[in-house]
Amino acid sequence: MPSAIGYVLGITKAYTTRVGAGPFPTELNDAIGETLGERGREFGTVTGRKRRCGWFDAVAVRQAIKTGGIKGIALTKLDVLDGFDEVKICTAYRCGGELLDYVPAGMTAQATLEPVYETVEGWRESTRSARSWANLSATAIKYIRRLEELIGAPVALLSTSPERDDTVLVRDPFAD
Repeated sequence: MPSAIGYVLGITKAYTTRVGAGPFPTELNDAIGETLGERGREFGTVTGRKRRCGWFDAVAVRQAIKTGGIKGIALTKLDVLDGFDEVKICTAYRCGGELLDYVPAGMTAQATLEPVYETVEGWRESTRSARSWANLSATAIKYIRRLEELIGAPVALLSTSPERDDTVLVRDPFAD
């Protein structure tokens, strides 16, 4: 088990992206997906190819946390969600008539998944450059706390811009 070596920190964005083809249940082929891509600068650094963007997939992240022995999360790019009236979180999938709380192993089944969303209130205030909880809106904090509940792991650190110093350190993952 990975956690046998100590604290395992997972890294995920405050929304979901994917490079290349393949199943992507929360993909947004609309103006919101375009906005996420533009604000988040979601382009391959070598190829310049656009990344596919969608709402946060709590099912996939929760599964990665369980299988990877992850103890805490570095949540990045929270600032990309600033200004949305509402934000959605995928909490389950519908596959045929069944409700799933896991990612099925087969790509055929994955290709037929429909996301089940929970809609939460967005925030108008900017989180960009926040370096402490006090700099975040109550609504942004509520979003983070809901993600923690859904994925089963705490947010250890939070990045709020591309700048290295724009980080809220909740728990030092490298402390004893």
